[in-house]
Amino acid sequence: MRVEFTAGTLRLAGELRVPTGPGPHPALVFTGPFTGVKEQVTGLYAARLTDLGYVTLAFDHRNWGESDGQPRRHEDPQGKLEDLRAAVSYVRSRPEVRSDAIGAVGICLGGGYALKFAAFDPRVRVFVGIAGGYNSPYTMRTGDWWPGALKSFTEALERQDLGARPEYVPAVGGPDAAMAGDEPFQYYGTARGETPGWVNEVTRASLRELITMDNMMGADFLSPKPGLLVHGVVDAYCAPEGAHEVHARLSEPRKLVWLDAKQHVDLYDTEPYVTQAVQAVGEFLSVHLPATARGSHG
Repeated sequence: MRVEFTAGTLRLAGELRVPTGPGPHPALVFTGPFTGVKEQVTGLYAARLTDLGYVTLAFDHRNWGESDGQPRRHEDPQGKLEDLRAAVSYVRSRPEVRSDAIGAVGICLGGGYALKFAAFDPRVRVFVGIAGGYNSPYTMRTGDWWPGALKSFTEALERQDLGARPEYVPAVGGPDAAMAGDEPFQYYGTARGETPGWVNEVTRASLRELITMDNMMGADFLSPKPGLLVHGVVDAYCAPEGAHEVHARLSEPRKLVWLDAKQHVDLYDTEPYVTQAVQAVGEFLSVHLPATARGSHG
């Protein structure tokens, strides 16, 4: 069912899925890929995990999709953490949900957000990252490109601060795209990711946020909460080394599951990888956040 909730003064739009069978049920809050909206990757995983007995909430973060927020299609790291906090508050208020049994699931860039959020919100009992991007400025600044990129992106933000209209770049397609290369286009630029809520643009200032955010730090603070990482063995966009580092910095209980995927977007919508990821998540949650019922969602 389509739902709305608020984060401060902003209205956020989401899709709440409730399993059949007697409740209340544990709940999972989702956050997804850079530029992604609820009808894409988070919606797919939310539907599959509702079938395992979990209430799920996939929603559009501020500035994206059907949710409020300006500038449109601008990455707001602190705002996304606030959105996740509001999402947890919302699901805990629902009669279908066990308020003491909440998990945070992040896919792609959302893996880093879910990690950092879960680490600092005591209401969240478990963290799951799928093909996660665990951004850290410590890794981003390696190479000669970083100072120039930081200067260029900050100048774009300064012009925006002084009243200029936000500058946009394509999300995918072409060398100037925020996600350059053929692989992101294979998903977002084709029928695979097509949905009315997604637009092929992002503010140029968003790229500054990508290279300066530190979501990796959540790995040092998640303990003693359980953490699961599911990642492809080859991933040109969210490096497997990031999953390795998160796992190394986590305390028990922790688990790292490798899938034989060769592209990052394989874990977005491609079989058998999605089913393998869902099975890994289901097995982990059955121990650390067990469902009270199984069945199809409404």
